[in-house]
Amino acid sequence: MDHRSRIRRRLRSLAGLEPFNIPFQAAVWFGGLGLPLTAANATGFALVALVLLEGAAYWAAKLRHLRAPGGPLPFATAFAAARLANPPLLAAGVAFTAWSVVMDPGAGTIPGLAFAVFGVLEHVNYFHTQLMYDTREDVRYLRSKGFRRSHLARDLERRSART
Repeated sequence: MDHRSRIRRRLRSLAGLEPFNIPFQAAVWFGGLGLPLTAANATGFALVALVLLEGAAYWAAKLRHLRAPGGPLPFATAFAAARLANPPLLAAGVAFTAWSVVMDPGAGTIPGLAFAVFGVLEHVNYFHTQLMYDTREDVRYLRSKGFRRSHLARDLERRSART
């Protein structure tokens, strides 16, 4: 299998797995483990789900872009807007879930704070610095050069350089 075919297969996988993970994780945490569906837990989970959907949309756009190279990344304006809109939303969610933990620590709040923090990490991973290193090539890069800009951050930088 040639390099471009592997990249396309990887992008299809990422574009499909991220939205699959939302109901799967909801079933695991709220169904299987029985976490209570409180305001704090739902808020934190919704933040993670939002960023996962944005990630899935990016991988789908990247796959589409590979099929028709040369033009701009599809929906780049929406991704640039999300990069700006997410931080205040995530900060509010972390503040709310942290306040909830202080007011009533337990299964109804602590997972929500963990979800919200994970949402922040996912935002960083997609929009700023790659935090997920799950292939041999990624791990090799991390060991030799350290963290790198995320793919979406680099695409948005290229978009800005053109305008």
